[in-house]
Amino acid sequence: MIRRRSTPWIHKWSRPIIAAIAGCGALVTGYLTIVKLTGGSAACSAQATASGGAAGCNDVLSSAWGTVFGQPLALFGFLAYISMFVFALAPLVIKTGDSKKQRQKLENLTWFFLLIGAIAMTVFSSYLMFVLFTEIKAVCPYCIASALFSLSMLVLTIVGRSWEDLGQIFFTAVIVGMVTLVGTLAVYNGVGSQANAGDGSNPKVVLRPSGQPKPPKGWEVTSTSGEAEIQLARHLKEIGAKKYAAWWCPHCYEQKQLFGKEAVKDLDIIECAPRGNNPQPELCQSVGIQGFPTWQINNQLYPNVQSLEKLSELSSYKGPRDFKNFPNAFQ
Repeated sequence: MIRRRSTPWIHKWSRPIIAAIAGCGALVTGYLTIVKLTGGSAACSAQATASGGAAGCNDVLSSAWGTVFGQPLALFGFLAYISMFVFALAPLVIKTGDSKKQRQKLENLTWFFLLIGAIAMTVFSSYLMFVLFTEIKAVCPYCIASALFSLSMLVLTIVGRSWEDLGQIFFTAVIVGMVTLVGTLAVYNGVGSQANAGDGSNPKVVLRPSGQPKPPKGWEVTSTSGEAEIQLARHLKEIGAKKYAAWWCPHCYEQKQLFGKEAVKDLDIIECAPRGNNPQPELCQSVGIQGFPTWQINNQLYPNVQSLEKLSELSSYKGPRDFKNFPNAFQ
């Protein structure tokens, strides 16, 4: 009697597990997409952020890497996870009749798409992890979770079935990996320079800080203020607008650079980090600050760096608007 070879459990459950991971990824990226599109704040470690720890989730969302082609990066992640979810479950839910050949064709095709998707997502996530820890210097649980989801799906895609040609996996990984990496570098080419440069009217303005911040004030503001910046800063203070910030926060520095060193003196800035100048971490926590900078205008919170035009609109500023520090990155 010939005993039939039993199917490994991982081969039976790999597709449902991949679908479950993709579903979790879709929930995370879908949530972040809504937060980004609505201008809200992600539920992150507000207490750690306010206590002077590393930059957090909202700093990542507001960074130049958080937007691709004018849309939230999380939106593209959401679409990728939904695609993986569909590819994983398609052979399990689509009826192919009694045709074993058609079913096998669907199995092979979706496995190949899963392999391509998992490789691309893993390579892209690896690049973002590099940026996260070297450029943004932030701790983002959502981002780390997404990277782990991508890697897990790749592992399951490779071990979740019997691949007849292992060379196919290697060849596909090399081609897809190279294309993804080149495409990623092309998409983000010039992100740093765009975030550092103005619109040409004041090219010496540098938004991104260099070196390490020093308490209690962080980086020194180097840009100068025009009359419009000064008038806007005074108007914001007159109406009771507040800017919640932390001395170590690079985006808070960017916001200061937009105003210039003369106008910054007129802003009502609440320091949330204990090692900062006149810190008020308890106030920041009571208000519900989850990321820096966050503006409070007319009892409404507006997280992330805001352009001076946007602040003018939010505060009903009627003064001059010929701002000299108006970078492309925040138009």
